Amino acid sequence: MEGVFRTVVGYAGGRKKNPTYHSLGRHAETLRIEYDPERVAYEELLRVFWEEHDPTARPWSTQYRSAIFTHGEEQERIARESLARTGERLGRKVYTAIEPAGPFWPAEDYHQKYLHRRTGFLMRELRAAYPEEDRFIASTAAARLNGYMGGHGSPERFEEEAERLGVGPEARAKLLAMLISHHGRSPSGSSCAAPPPGGGTASP
Repeated sequence: MEGVFRTVVGYAGGRKKNPTYHSLGRHAETLRIEYDPERVAYEELLRVFWEEHDPTARPWSTQYRSAIFTHGEEQERIARESLARTGERLGRKVYTAIEPAGPFWPAEDYHQKYLHRRTGFLMRELRAAYPEEDRFIASTAAARLNGYMGGHGSPERFEEEAERLGVGPEARAKLLAMLISHHGRSPSGSSCAAPPPGGGTASP
């Protein structure tokens, strides 16, 4: 998504210090999003949040509960208004909790940038650019490419920034084909046959 420059998966919402996947306490699995509010609105992040899961499903554990962890009164207000609209639109009870953001604990390295680790065809290029694990996890390029791999972002937008993200020709062709398939169309002008510093942080 335009304006998002870093994502980290981790744990939030509980009191246990240094939680791990196998010892979470009352924490929920969480995605921390760092973004530029001049380029993407908080409301747009919430729109994607609602679209990517079923908030009307009753949570069967705190680990997998639906929650929005807000930073400040303005984010809380916007989140509550968004929740109310979502309930009206769906016509069912929404179980999403809205809570102040407390401490965020990054998850273990093997949980980070899951789509890259699962598919692998971009990992060689990213690892060459970011050989240290912490730099790879914090990389804007890795975050943006991970989003594209999840189908977030148009083929046209990917073509515009692929070179800047450091994607080589072979990986570029594969990812572009994935995006075209996801969007069900061919990007205009494509020759192919075939998800910045500054800003704020949200944890929807």
